[in-house]
Amino acid sequence: MAEAHGVERQGDAVVVTPTTDVDMSRSPELRQALREAFGSGAKRVVVDLGRVQYMDSSGLATLVEAMRTSRSSKVELVLCCLQAKVKSIFDIARLASFFDIRDSRDDAIGGSAA
Repeated sequence: MAEAHGVERQGDAVVVTPTTDVDMSRSPELRQALREAFGSGAKRVVVDLGRVQYMDSSGLATLVEAMRTSRSSKVELVLCCLQAKVKSIFDIARLASFFDIRDSRDDAIGGSAA
């Protein structure tokens, strides 16, 4: 099975890019990639969701867990490039305001919190 995400280092940031939908079968892989990113010494972990067309509750739970890890480890967590369907899931779950969500990957990697 091909990896369902890409991980790359860009300066002080680690960018995790899921390459497919984040559902019950893919959430464990994303969770592991995020744990490794938080343990890498990066100051910021960016999750580029530009290729994710669908995310279920397990995907949301994975990102909520990452937010908790972010706060306890003092590493910024930034989400970027959310597709309309995925953004609506965050809105419906009333989670959008709890995450730092940026429109562009460049802004997510280099921008400070607004």
